[in-house]
Amino acid sequence: MTVGDAPIEDEARQIEGIGESIEMATETRSEIRSVQDILRAACFAGEEHASERRKGAAQEPYINHLLEVAGLVANALTEPDTDLVIAAFLHDIIENTRVSKDDLLHKFGPDVAELVAEVTDDRSLPQAERKRRQIVHASHLSVRAQTIKLADKISNLRGILNSPPADWGLPRKREYFAFANKVVDGFTAPNPFLKAEFDTTQRKFENLTGLASQGKNEVPRTQGES
Repeated sequence: MTVGDAPIEDEARQIEGIGESIEMATETRSEIRSVQDILRAACFAGEEHASERRKGAAQEPYINHLLEVAGLVANALTEPDTDLVIAAFLHDIIENTRVSKDDLLHKFGPDVAELVAEVTDDRSLPQAERKRRQIVHASHLSVRAQTIKLADKISNLRGILNSPPADWGLPRKREYFAFANKVVDGFTAPNPFLKAEFDTTQRKFENLTGLASQGKNEVPRTQGES
């Protein structure tokens, strides 16, 4: 390299440095926008579901369920997917409120609207038919929709374990766990992290119900019996 080449090389380094700075600034703005969009979805979900409570005996605010599902989805990600976390927050909004798919399209874009619609049940149908369709359609869900649905099922199962509806006896609980298992068994590509958590939750229920059944069938001991 001659002496005369130095300014050219310095200029090239400066241009490269400017390019890297612009790229870093763009990534930072994108990350900030992602956080803002997720919080906007969380606030929107909280407002629309404000009057709802979970079915469990504790009557928790429904937003607790949405936070849990979104948290499960976020923790299961191996790469950023802002729209998937947003859709997790909003997964029940068409089904449970007056918000429509078109509303979501205008507020959060087509990707979120399609994801939420994909995991939405038709509330005009009887519950038994809605459950049947969930099982039948499980294998047709997109991989991302399967992730939301799996997180939703985990949250529901945890709710039954920790605070079941007051009128749910053991047979009703077993029925829901069996139903959830049929839905998840139909997934073609369940998220590994969430599937492991789902299986763990199923085992907890099996262990508890096994102990409950054992206690129910146990013959009362007479005094002095070992």
